Amino acid sequence: MYPSAEDIAGAEWRKSSMSNYNGACVEIARLRSDRIGVRDTKDNGSGPVLVFTQNEWGAFLSGAKAGEFDSV
Repeated sequence: MYPSAEDIAGAEWRKSSMSNYNGACVEIARLRSDRIGVRDTKDNGSGPVLVFTQNEWGAFLSGAKAGEFDSV
C-alpha cells in the first residue's frame, strides 16, 4: 500500500546530523504501512518522495554499511 499525500505531508522528516547546510541533503521519514520515505531537502517538501518497504530500506542500509556503494 502506497502512503497517501496526507501521510507524506504529516510525516516527521529528518536529515542526518552529518548533513551540510548547503541544501544538498536528503531527508527520511517513517511513513504508514511500514514504509520509509526519502526526499530532497532543497524541494522544501514539494518534490517527489521515494518510498521503500522496511525490507528494501534495511537492504540499502546494510549495503551502505558494507561499502557496496563506495564507488558511486
